[in-house]
Amino acid sequence: MVWGPELAGLDQSVFPMLGHLLPYADTVFNSRQVSTLLEEIPQLPPGVVTDELARELLELGRTVLEGQHLYLWFLGD
Repeated sequence: MVWGPELAGLDQSVFPMLGHLLPYADTVFNSRQVSTLLEEIPQLPPGVVTDELARELLELGRTVLEGQHLYLWFLGD
């Protein structure tokens, strides 16, 4: 995921999961948090993430919800 001002500027009250990602720290979401994350992705303003990344995030999130993995990790720099 490319960190830019669009992602950094997300309102945390509207995007509680994506709004709390940090560029230099790891972030881990459990399955309950992934459910919220999946609701946020379609609501993102244009240009925050690419369509390809949005599809990948949805796919990874569904994998967590299907029980194949327990967590979704975002690794910082």
